[in-house]
Amino acid sequence: MSKVLDIKSELSRTSYPGRGIIVGKSEDGSKAVAAYWTMGRSAGSRNRIFATDTESEDGSEVIRTKPFDPSLIAGDPSLIIYAAVRVLGKKTIVTNGDQTDTIYDGLKSGLTFEQSLRSRKYEHDAPNYTPRISSLIDLENDFNYSLSILKSDDGNPDNTLRFTFNYDAPVAGEGHYIHTYMQDGNPLPSFEGEPVKVKINGNIEEFANEIWNSLNEDNKVSLFVRFIDIKTGKYESKIFNKNK
Repeated sequence: MSKVLDIKSELSRTSYPGRGIIVGKSEDGSKAVAAYWTMGRSAGSRNRIFATDTESEDGSEVIRTKPFDPSLIAGDPSLIIYAAVRVLGKKTIVTNGDQTDTIYDGLKSGLTFEQSLRSRKYEHDAPNYTPRISSLIDLENDFNYSLSILKSDDGNPDNTLRFTFNYDAPVAGEGHYIHTYMQDGNPLPSFEGEPVKVKINGNIEEFANEIWNSLNEDNKVSLFVRFIDIKTGKYESKIFNKNK
């Protein structure tokens, strides 16, 4: 039986877990919970904020990464500027890259979460080959969620490893945590194993503060947290940006 780990100790054990996603169920059992954060070591990676936008097609809210200082953008901006959170009906998509749009379009056309990601692989940032991590909260029939990671085969770019984890009966006060890197390094070592089972404590304010305060002060960039009422679909969100 896997142990349910404390968020603070889990996030504090490494200075650079990279981008991370937590999905689960609130302590009181009434909310679906999603959290996503960005971190950065370079000036370009740190030059980001989370901002709220509106999807012109259906009026739904989109959370995007945006440059804090547009003059500092260098290289391929698609790796750091993208829609991180999108909503399709009773489904909420949260990812660490532009595969958010791939999943959104796939679900709209009748594909599953896993099928939608078949057209994608890890990020093209050799030699790190940063994994693409993605999540889907589905409130269509009760509440279930999925997490995915697409990564290179121990740095071999010729092989994409694809793992999807489905959770059909979320437990109150528990979630699963997946992130891009095992630790700091050069090149950065990709996440290994199953998503980590973690505690989800308190309300949105308490949970968001616990994550933000546990992330490495030098490397953390932005945090998004959302609590979604499982019965009504109404949600509350919190955003923290280091750049202000």
